[in-house]
Amino acid sequence: MPLPEPVEFHPGDIFFSRAENMFQRKEYGNALEIYDKYLSRFPDGYRAAQALMKKALIHTALGEYDKSRTIYNRLIAKYPSSPVVSDARVEILVTFFNQGKYTKVISHAPQVLKQSLFKVHILRTYTLVGDSYMAMGSPTKALNYYLMAYTKTKAHEKENILLKIKSAAREVDPAIIISLFIRHKDELPVENLIYRMGLTKAEWKKYEDTVILLSEFIKRFPKNEDVQSAKNLIQDINEKFTFKHNILGCLLPLSGPYTSYGNKILKCIEMALDQFNSRNRGSLIKLIVKDTESDPEKAALAVNELSEERVGAILGPVTTHESAALAAQEKRIPIITLGQKENIAALGDYVFRNFITPEMQVQALVSYATQVLKINRFAILYPDDKYGTTFMGLFQDELEAYGGEVISAQLYHPGQTDFAESIKKLAETQIELPEPPEEKTENSSPEPALDFEAVFIPDGPTTSGLLIPQLAFYDVVGVHLFGTNLWHSERLIEMAKQFIQGAIMADGFFAGSNSQKVKDFVEMFEETFHEKPGFIEAVAYDTAMILFDLVSQNDIQSRSEIKNEIMNLQDFQGVTGTTSFDHTGNAHKKLYLLQIQGDKFIELENHS
Repeated sequence: MPLPEPVEFHPGDIFFSRAENMFQRKEYGNALEIYDKYLSRFPDGYRAAQALMKKALIHTALGEYDKSRTIYNRLIAKYPSSPVVSDARVEILVTFFNQGKYTKVISHAPQVLKQSLFKVHILRTYTLVGDSYMAMGSPTKALNYYLMAYTKTKAHEKENILLKIKSAAREVDPAIIISLFIRHKDELPVENLIYRMGLTKAEWKKYEDTVILLSEFIKRFPKNEDVQSAKNLIQDINEKFTFKHNILGCLLPLSGPYTSYGNKILKCIEMALDQFNSRNRGSLIKLIVKDTESDPEKAALAVNELSEERVGAILGPVTTHESAALAAQEKRIPIITLGQKENIAALGDYVFRNFITPEMQVQALVSYATQVLKINRFAILYPDDKYGTTFMGLFQDELEAYGGEVISAQLYHPGQTDFAESIKKLAETQIELPEPPEEKTENSSPEPALDFEAVFIPDGPTTSGLLIPQLAFYDVVGVHLFGTNLWHSERLIEMAKQFIQGAIMADGFFAGSNSQKVKDFVEMFEETFHEKPGFIEAVAYDTAMILFDLVSQNDIQSRSEIKNEIMNLQDFQGVTGTTSFDHTGNAHKKLYLLQIQGDKFIELENHS
């Protein structure tokens, strides 16, 4: 048996092998030193080009991109016939990309492609150019290069490139996507790609784009096995997600017991519509109005009809909130209800409420009382009904949170006209103040004083108008008076007159505000209706303006995006002050604080 021929070792192999081991272990300092020794001793060795290549790769790994390029260019110039020259040219593009020099990548790429002989180098170059265009915010150009890369990719690598294609296609118009795919139809599995891009757009909630892509897929490839699933997805999207831009639904009681109420609100919304369209002539809003007749079943039916009209969102209703909200949630149509119905927004993530709440009023009153007026001790007189007990509890909790105290809380029965018993119980809460020394006599005793600085009365103007003068009769004087938005009534001033002076209340709208936005709104309203607007008209106007803006935005393509925009709305400047929505679907408002001075209500400016 003949002996095997001895293997010949080049003297530099030992150096190169040691350097390679160091390189694999990422001991870059030692590896560079040994590669340098190899190149110094064997400058013409058959591994010299490889040594330079590894040195350049090390400097790239260390972020020393200028050094890398210097070495790559030296390699290309000195060893032009080396197999690693093509690698070096591509790696130069990598250094430019890592430095954020994307235009350098793009400008050098054609020369690299011209001199590349292997698919792997062409693939990497196309990919780097695509990545550069993506980094520069040009997804359409990036998509074109990714598609060219896809044609050079081996089967097991295609998914990686497909991820890049998906990322670029997210921001590209579907018509352009189809055009690019068809351009490469001889090299690409166009049927599969158009279908997959349609699914990708759906993943990104670009539902209108999804419908366009899948419709084109069905049209061009009717015999494809995925056609039926594409049809099903389109149907599902049309039913649940997509909407026609510039179309808003509106639910109001235009007949039935609240006819006059609903028609006035409608005219106010139409006033907002005229104003919005006059400013945005390029995207006119269409309003589709449905009469609920204050009937829950008809309200739900109206929501279904608006869904078929593919409205972007629904404004209203002002009655029958629950049935309309449940129907809108089922259809995934954002709906902003107008009313005090509690927990309405808890019915679903597409349900919102824009209205003044007891919590908002209490927060505004307590904040002003404690932070501005420095009042910390309150008494509460409240009716023994849901309205009164709700406000009493909220006020007490909020005051305690601010470090204040409710000294006494006395209830009275709804409909009561004589409040002597409740007021006397309040008046019993007294402290004794010492007399000034010069007035003190042998037989005199200190005058009792009330142990609270303010009284909160959560009731309507008629009852409060009867109660407040009786406070003075029973010596509850020299205290501040606070009430709810129901106090914002001329009736209260007429009944209580001098006894109500200085009283403070919170409200969601004040027609006498100094705000120019409010002045313009009030002027338009008075020209139309010959009377001043109230809160319900004002909040309907603001809500309409919020939704008009959202359904007219071309970059918002789905109802879910409208829902998210409402939820993320912060500090919308409207005639009802600033409005924001939270994750619960409820509005937060900076309310107006009003004070009675003479026979007028005056806006208090100094409050947070």
